[in-house]
Amino acid sequence: MEVKTLKKEESKTGTKIRISGAEAVIHCLLAEGIETIYGYPGGAIMPIYDELYKFRDKLHHVLTRHEQGATHAAQGYARVSGKVGVAMATSGPGATNLITGIADAQIDSTPMVCITGQVARHLLGSDAFQETDIVGISTPVTKWNYQITEASEIPEIMAKAFYIAKSGRPGPVLVDITKNAQFEEFDFDYQKCTAIRSYTANPTLNPSKIEEAAALINSAKKPMIVWGQGIILGKAEEELKSFVEKSGIPAAWTILGASALSSSHPLNVGMVGMHGNYAPNVLTNECDLLIALGMRFDDRVTGDLSTYAKQAKVIHFEIDPAEINKNVHADVPVLGNVKETLSALLPLVKENKHEAWHNEFKDRYKIEFDKVIKNDIHPEKEGLTMGEVIEQINIASNHEAVIVSDVGQHQMIACRYAKFNTSKSNITSGGLGTMGFALPAAIGAKMGAPERQVVAIIGDGGYQMTIQELGTIFQTKVPVKIVVLNNEFLGMVRQWQQLFFDKRYASTEMTNPNFVAIAEGYHIQAKKVTKREDLEAAVKEMMASPDAYFLEVGVEKEDNVFPMIPTGASVSDIRLS
Repeated sequence: MEVKTLKKEESKTGTKIRISGAEAVIHCLLAEGIETIYGYPGGAIMPIYDELYKFRDKLHHVLTRHEQGATHAAQGYARVSGKVGVAMATSGPGATNLITGIADAQIDSTPMVCITGQVARHLLGSDAFQETDIVGISTPVTKWNYQITEASEIPEIMAKAFYIAKSGRPGPVLVDITKNAQFEEFDFDYQKCTAIRSYTANPTLNPSKIEEAAALINSAKKPMIVWGQGIILGKAEEELKSFVEKSGIPAAWTILGASALSSSHPLNVGMVGMHGNYAPNVLTNECDLLIALGMRFDDRVTGDLSTYAKQAKVIHFEIDPAEINKNVHADVPVLGNVKETLSALLPLVKENKHEAWHNEFKDRYKIEFDKVIKNDIHPEKEGLTMGEVIEQINIASNHEAVIVSDVGQHQMIACRYAKFNTSKSNITSGGLGTMGFALPAAIGAKMGAPERQVVAIIGDGGYQMTIQELGTIFQTKVPVKIVVLNNEFLGMVRQWQQLFFDKRYASTEMTNPNFVAIAEGYHIQAKKVTKREDLEAAVKEMMASPDAYFLEVGVEKEDNVFPMIPTGASVSDIRLS
């Protein structure tokens, strides 16, 4: 079969070739260096899939079992690889099924391009079969979107889509392509987009703000760093490490920032937020300087804003101007890519140790360890705990695994206790809190980093929301490890019902199927563990397997996740029990 290809010199010189809009989409993807696409075909996008078939030796298409799974897989791929994830779907329900993953990518700043088919231009607005206004529907949850109605628009719009998705603060972009535009032929010429008028990807660095920040840092007695995913997105891990070590400032992280600094680093003081560590939460309200690096002061981090860090000066390093003063007033806003701004700051920062201040973190860590941590990872009770499962995975992986967690109690336990030596190792749904995220995201993560062990940590509730993606694992043979922590409850909701609704467990108890049998039905090796003496060997067997592996662990039904900041409470009011 003869396949048309663009020679490198042709794309560089702008030489035009006459091709269909559908083939043009494929050439655009190749020009952007895309190697893997997740999607589900249908009538309105069939011309693009037909061309994709001809280029199957250059572009690997992964057939997910649901369009939502395609978006989450693309997210996992993007978050681990640092590249743009790509998802495709047809019009109507195919397109609308992408929305949850798009919304998740928007709030978690994940670079993703979604391509949807659409009915022909002359049918737009006629309520044609499988027509939906996906541009209108997706506008609130995309960084940018556009509907292509003529083939000649494809190169420019696709180039803009990839530039917008990955530049500045990343996010999802949706391109909707009518069917007539896919069939039409035109003279194709592709030029990558490097700038768009009126769109500033990276704010210009202001040296005076760097100097103001350095002055505050050098004079502070009790400074504290909270870093977020901006460090990872900005590829500023080394700059963060250098800043922390030179300044001697204790550094805490949001869940999306986890793994940017090694878990074992002596200046890493743990996680902030609703189920974060005791010391960094409490001491947020005792520090005299709060340095926020690439984080957005989410309500799960701040708790009651009226009491959050009111005693402290705030320096906010941020790429998105919209985040400055949105929730927390910044005494010194430092706009720009955090890699560049930290690099500019470092020479101005004086070396320090802050030993007495560090001891306050250590003292509070001991309190948390005695009241919470040791009971989570070294329990004396008969039933298995989620924390000890995570600890066994830490040991078996030597802290090198990519942990992809779903949403719920197990997510908070995984984020609290998973240990990381390498950045881009903690993949989870942060801002949207999407149950069903982990299984398809783990597929994408493993494809984005095939050399790494990828372990999905999932609750029995979220697992059943996208359980059909076991079929994707079976078909692609992607060797992900799946751990379901089964407490036969929607655990986080049940915990709130216990603590705040007098134990009225309304619609949270789960009657579950035989998960092992289901996994085996997809020809995935599977095992169930309910006893502590069997756990270590089962985890080792799973991690040693060269293939996909499913491990169900029956854990305590009514265990709670502590510490916990009740909704609307101050970070100082964190509960240990």
